[in-house]
Amino acid sequence: MKLENTKAQMRKGVLELCILSIIAEEEVYPSDIIKKLEASELIVVQGTLYPLLTRLKNAGLLHYTWRESTSGPPRKYFHITDTGREFLNGLISTWHQLVHAVNQSTKNIASNE
Repeated sequence: MKLENTKAQMRKGVLELCILSIIAEEEVYPSDIIKKLEASELIVVQGTLYPLLTRLKNAGLLHYTWRESTSGPPRKYFHITDTGREFLNGLISTWHQLVHAVNQSTKNIASNE
């Protein structure tokens, strides 16, 4: 088993939470999302992001508006819906519970090293 594969799977598991959190801060263009994820070392490519954005939009968690661009065709800017904000709050609560459980499960290992 390769550590890099496991690390990539862990990142993918929290990607939805991170994307919704970024969009909850402000209306954003997908390349802005990618830049923020890269800055946090949660690297994602457009081929991963766009299907996820579409799935979140189809679930009613996101909406988008078209804006004219000075350097090309109009762009989609995503923002979170009220339903998306409620869903995000649930994800954040679940995340905190998970972090606590993992910390409890691994605390003896970390203190023995």
